[in-house]
Amino acid sequence: MSTNDSSIRTSPVSSPNDLGTKPIGTLLVQYSLPAIVAALVTSLYNIVDSIFIGRGVGPMAISGLAITFPLMNLVVAFCVLLAAGGATVSSIFLGQKNLEKATETLNSVAAMCVVHAVVIGGAGLLFLDSILTFFGATEETLPYAREFMRVILLGTPVSYIFIGLNNLMRATGYPKKAMISAILSVVVNVILAPLFIFKFEWGIGGAALATIIGQLSAFVWVLAHFISRKSYVHFRRQERLSRPSLLMRIYGIGLSPFLMNCCACLVVVFINKSLLDSAGADGNTAIGAYGIINRTTMFFIMVVFGITQGMQPILGYNYGAGNWGRVSHTLRMGLWAGASISTLGCAVCELFPNTISHMFTTDGPMVTIAREGFRLYFICFPIVGVQIIIQNYFQSLGKPKFSIFLSLTRQLLFLVPMLWIMSRLYGVPGVWLSMTGSDFLAGVLAIATVIYMNRRLGRQIQPGHAQDI
Repeated sequence: MSTNDSSIRTSPVSSPNDLGTKPIGTLLVQYSLPAIVAALVTSLYNIVDSIFIGRGVGPMAISGLAITFPLMNLVVAFCVLLAAGGATVSSIFLGQKNLEKATETLNSVAAMCVVHAVVIGGAGLLFLDSILTFFGATEETLPYAREFMRVILLGTPVSYIFIGLNNLMRATGYPKKAMISAILSVVVNVILAPLFIFKFEWGIGGAALATIIGQLSAFVWVLAHFISRKSYVHFRRQERLSRPSLLMRIYGIGLSPFLMNCCACLVVVFINKSLLDSAGADGNTAIGAYGIINRTTMFFIMVVFGITQGMQPILGYNYGAGNWGRVSHTLRMGLWAGASISTLGCAVCELFPNTISHMFTTDGPMVTIAREGFRLYFICFPIVGVQIIIQNYFQSLGKPKFSIFLSLTRQLLFLVPMLWIMSRLYGVPGVWLSMTGSDFLAGVLAIATVIYMNRRLGRQIQPGHAQDI
């Protein structure tokens, strides 16, 4: 490797200080594009993984996998609590030119990721069958869900440290290396999953094992980055433990995505139970159809999250530095990009629901239910991208209360009552329509909230004066 190549690998894509001076469009490309690529690769793998399971294990395995979604969301929630909070706090500290506190944030996130992984992984394994049954598992789907989640829970220490530190890698100026982490994890996963499922016949547990081994390879890459003294922010020995005030700030900001994942967990439980009640004998098939819709939906949502991940260090840095004009400009560009992605998702799923469903399974009843679900759910999907951008915008500014409020409205306050009413009136189609209606109402509320709050924030911030978090 040449000297020039080495500098590319060990230096930030741009100095963190450039977040306050370079054109916003340039920064969004530099930070969002790697995150979008990583999100696309990860989302594609999630779809391909489901296809492997559906084709290699069977339609009930897809239903079993769908049952694990709530528990997966809950497990991820305790990791994102640290990852998102730590990324925002470190960006704001860098905007304040406080490298020492940014380093302390890195040390705190790494240590607490280990603690969270041991506690959450252990508790999940201890009560696994009870949790999965509560989430809607039946005698037919429980064995598949149990087999998958046992492997995932055993691998939580690797998963937590990889996800937590990868977020900080991006936030501290290394979006390309963060992208490589995600791609490395997926490539290893894609190679191993079909081998474990089709060659070794390890079933759905083999798919889970491939996931953990893929994350282990990325874990090594990320850890090496933060150990290296060439990295702008890296591990340094500190005489004192993490300050409680810093941990509280990390948890406070990370509370929004944490609650969002917890809400997603509850929502999937409600949806699964509503489908079981509404579909009768075809309940497991309906849950499998929802699993197909969920995987496809997440493909587009993950791309929008890639945009928010690219926006986060730009927003955090400039808000910390008091550059309100650059904050507003970043938000406007993010809204345009998020709406474009979700509109594309709407068009694809409305036009090709049958094709998408057949990718996952050849089971006729499951394809029929999924096709109807695609057409009803994606009616209002264009506004979902806007809602997600706005929700993460407040999180990036260190305003978790507003982000939490918007998260709760979309996933609980609007959806749960509509789900209860619509499923009883219209059966399975009512389940899809309740999701559509809640997305529309949450999007309108998010737009009204950001307009109101930006007027207040614009008056409060003094240009060039650092903002406290």
